[in-house]
Amino acid sequence: MGNRQEREALASRFGFILLSAGCAIGLGNVWRFPYITGKYGGAAFVLVYLLFLVLLGLPIMVMEFAIGRAARQNIGLALRTLEPKGTKWHLYGPAAIAGNYLLMMFYTTITGWLLAYFLYTIRGDFSGLDAEAIGTAFSALLSAPEKQVFWMFLATVIGFAIVGRGLQNGVERITKIMMLCLLAIMVLLAVNSILTPGASEGLKFYLLPDFGKMAEAGIGEVVFAAMGQAFFTLSIGIGAMTIFGSYIDRKQSLTGESVRIIALDTFVAIMSGLIIFPACFAYGVNPGSGPSLLFITLPAIFSQMAGGRLWGGLFFLFMSFAAMTTLIAVFENIVSYWIDVHGWSRRRASAVNCAAIIVLSIPCILGFNLWSSFQPLGPGTGVLDLEDFVVSTTLLPLGSLVFLFFCCSKRAWGWKNFIAEADEGQGLKFPKWARFYITWGLPIIVLVIFAKGYWDIFSALV
Repeated sequence: MGNRQEREALASRFGFILLSAGCAIGLGNVWRFPYITGKYGGAAFVLVYLLFLVLLGLPIMVMEFAIGRAARQNIGLALRTLEPKGTKWHLYGPAAIAGNYLLMMFYTTITGWLLAYFLYTIRGDFSGLDAEAIGTAFSALLSAPEKQVFWMFLATVIGFAIVGRGLQNGVERITKIMMLCLLAIMVLLAVNSILTPGASEGLKFYLLPDFGKMAEAGIGEVVFAAMGQAFFTLSIGIGAMTIFGSYIDRKQSLTGESVRIIALDTFVAIMSGLIIFPACFAYGVNPGSGPSLLFITLPAIFSQMAGGRLWGGLFFLFMSFAAMTTLIAVFENIVSYWIDVHGWSRRRASAVNCAAIIVLSIPCILGFNLWSSFQPLGPGTGVLDLEDFVVSTTLLPLGSLVFLFFCCSKRAWGWKNFIAEADEGQGLKFPKWARFYITWGLPIIVLVIFAKGYWDIFSALV
């Protein structure tokens, strides 16, 4: 096993916040959030979402950071280090790492699509095309496995090359640059979108709560959607945050740092809506048009827009950065597992896992073409849907339950140890009055999210 005394550390607190936010900020913010907001009535949904972000996401994020910082190890070893003798909490460690691999088996493919779209847009391939023609172009990409493999390969190699350079020189330095560029590009895109003629209706839809629209969609449905989005947007449950906890010092309390990371994550999600909704309304496009919003609807809008190649290129560059920061963060978690548990060098762990992820990502790609007859979750589904279901609907909620019980149960690490670690340092302390809710209420909410996810899938199959 790796020597804990020689463990790398992040160079700065700023780097920790941007890295953790980069892990949380991904397709859940910039793709799923806008279309789910469009589907469930705009601003009223956003308010419910923000409430659940604090009630659900914040406590579990603090727990992941606390476990990582207390153990100074990757999730693969952290539970074993902190658990009482004779208990079996450590069994979740390898399962969490498996979840990281599974997430990357489809995330690399989608990142590849974004890189491809960045090139296609700045090259002018979509100029003058309508949504139907762009839909045909997207279908052509999906039906060509060799093209998808190329872009997935590129995304994976770039990610592992950065991780292989080291924690400070690679992961921290490059993620800082990507995140700062991402934030700057977002502001530019949002200003451009807001100033588009006819954008005011989109701003009203997005920023003025209309609870009547929420009632039309169904209050229960909206609440579940907000709970699910708040839960999944932060990448909690598979130890992806634990690793960054293990790299930081004890100068700052973990609740305060988590609030900053969630605020940054939310800022990106809200700004994505400011980019997308004004543009949709200005060009008469349905903002609740689902996942096709990103790869068909928006490119069609950019193709009509003055300076569309520039704005479309910037948009897909921003999307690529959002996806790449998540790739880099999860790759770092995977690589650190092999360093901590098996004593491998960073370079060896990066090279071997780069090859492994490339091979493991191929079934997702084949699911759109050669294996398209395989429809595991019903008509119209594929390998990607199955992989996403296992990660998002199964591992994230069940993993979050493990973290909750581990930090609250007397038969595990326990509440006192958790609070002592979370509150170490300056800044916002974890609210001790919330113990009953965290111990009993939150696990029930997570179980309900888990059950609802399975119900939605299997009731559709029947």
